[in-house]
Amino acid sequence: MEAINPSHYPATRAATVAEDYINYKLGGPYRLFALNKVSQASRERIAGVGNKYSLTFSIEDVLNDKHIINCTAEVLHYLSEQHTAPNVTFTLQTELQGNVEDKDKEFYNKIRSLTQLLVAHDIPDKFGNVPAELEPIRNLALAACGFVKWQNSTENTFYRMAVIKSVRQQKREDVALEFHFDMLIHEMVSQEMVPWQMDVLWDPSGGLKIVRQVRLPKQCCCIAQND
Repeated sequence: MEAINPSHYPATRAATVAEDYINYKLGGPYRLFALNKVSQASRERIAGVGNKYSLTFSIEDVLNDKHIINCTAEVLHYLSEQHTAPNVTFTLQTELQGNVEDKDKEFYNKIRSLTQLLVAHDIPDKFGNVPAELEPIRNLALAACGFVKWQNSTENTFYRMAVIKSVRQQKREDVALEFHFDMLIHEMVSQEMVPWQMDVLWDPSGGLKIVRQVRLPKQCCCIAQND
């Protein structure tokens, strides 16, 4: 096992994969996390398996007073001709702050009570603005995007979300809310805007589930703002 500089790309990329996984597992309409600082990192080259990164870092609970949470994680990138999502395990060493359960339920009930299924475009808009009523939708998409980025990450990628081009609520007969997202994800290494689709289920008790995620051809980047 070799120590690596915690401020260099190999460490920050691995920590970003852990951040994405944490957002997928713990994020939602009123809770999102952002990488704050990597303080320690090491890499172990496992013959015939892959590279395992051991990390000590902190994240911000962005929507809850930017509370700092200390974490440890291991991220294993597999050596394989066919891509396999990295294996991620993490431990939060600081308790989460803020009671988001009531806000989650309020948001859930508000969406369930709509007389028409929710449809929205360009979140944020070209000026960077997000209407207040769509902020929980944007946050839910960011949390779900953590799944997409984790599943598609390698040691040579660095995905960041750019914009939701459209979101459409889908009709369901069970308790879950379902949303179809068309979005663009910024891949920092190649500087490409990658079009992606994902179908997301969420409810306050069942949490977040991504039932479909598809990377689209680059020519699909331009998605009409209106039907």
